[in-house]
Amino acid sequence: MSRRRFLRSARNLFAGFAGGLAAPAKALDTTKTQGAPAREYGNRSRFEKIKRYITPSRHPSATASWTPLGDLHGIITPSALHYERHHGGIPDIDPAEHKLLIHGEVETPLIFTLKDIKRFPAEHRICFLECSGNSYPEWHGPSGKNVQQTHGLTSTSDWAGVSLATVLQEVGIKESAKWVVAEGADGAAMTRSVPLSKCLDDVLLAYSQNGEALRPEQGYPLRLIVPGFEGSIHVKWLRRLKVTNEPYYTREETSKYTDLMPGGIAREFSFEMEAKSVITSPSASQKLNGKGYQQIRGIAWSGRGRVKGVEVSTDDGKSWQEATLQGPILPICHTRFVFDWQWNGEQTTIMSRCIDETGYTQPTRDELIAKRGKHSFYHYNAIQRWRVDNDGRVHNV
Repeated sequence: MSRRRFLRSARNLFAGFAGGLAAPAKALDTTKTQGAPAREYGNRSRFEKIKRYITPSRHPSATASWTPLGDLHGIITPSALHYERHHGGIPDIDPAEHKLLIHGEVETPLIFTLKDIKRFPAEHRICFLECSGNSYPEWHGPSGKNVQQTHGLTSTSDWAGVSLATVLQEVGIKESAKWVVAEGADGAAMTRSVPLSKCLDDVLLAYSQNGEALRPEQGYPLRLIVPGFEGSIHVKWLRRLKVTNEPYYTREETSKYTDLMPGGIAREFSFEMEAKSVITSPSASQKLNGKGYQQIRGIAWSGRGRVKGVEVSTDDGKSWQEATLQGPILPICHTRFVFDWQWNGEQTTIMSRCIDETGYTQPTRDELIAKRGKHSFYHYNAIQRWRVDNDGRVHNV
């Protein structure tokens, strides 16, 4: 059915519904009463109940929260709904006391206050972050009961701060330098090694997210933003950068954040997040309201650059059709896609796959396991399958 015919038939359908509906309850006439005064900091409507899912934890405090992807619009994630992951809780840091030390293979070791950092020319990066453990339960089969629990460890924000390359130029980099070891001021002293070539490219010392200061759970007052790389390398509460001639092989890049391959070899320093997509509507735990027209909606992203295309299957992978990408289509950002679908009311399985500008195509679960086995915990980017039952209910399969 063409879009024009659908809209015409929909008008007739809704007109028929209107004739049989009971009169709605009388609503409060807000034009007759004085509204609430202005607030110093805006709140959302009391009728909006969207919230992050918190990972159950044995620790004194929860260590992760998941973005409600199925309830959001556009590509920018509200700061309050951006996913979070931390290893030692959220520190309470006074920005007036916070300092950043840069030392190691440099000409002039220096200590910067936050005021010093803000004196450098400001830059922006709009990019997604994704925990490399996003979707990890799916390695062993369907787990998450909805798209928030299967894919919610990814979000996109507008980050502002200072180019790390600019600050490194201030201290002077020796020819022997090859890596930069970043350390956070949290209880775990989170530490990751970053290739110097990346640091001199697009890495940001960020102090702002979506137009305001970083939230505490996002690294207030200073964090790294490393576009396209796995989430843990975007070290939060940044307090130290040591320029070195080799990586440090810290806990978080040896026993953690490595992928155990078939045969016992570890895949390490697998920084870039590979192309991925997911249908957010209809998705698991949702229910279609009846057969006929449905707009399939979702997001796609790649740590290697722009999303070139997204294909959708509504027959469990037997055939694929091109979805429509909605702008803006930015590199290393979530990209929205839509697909017009006529559901016949029969059980089927829907899915999407992302193709990025390098030509990489998101694999099926079988293809991913054939290459990496089942011992991995990180970097699961297989195609997500949602089954639509004939009563309209949607499940993770």
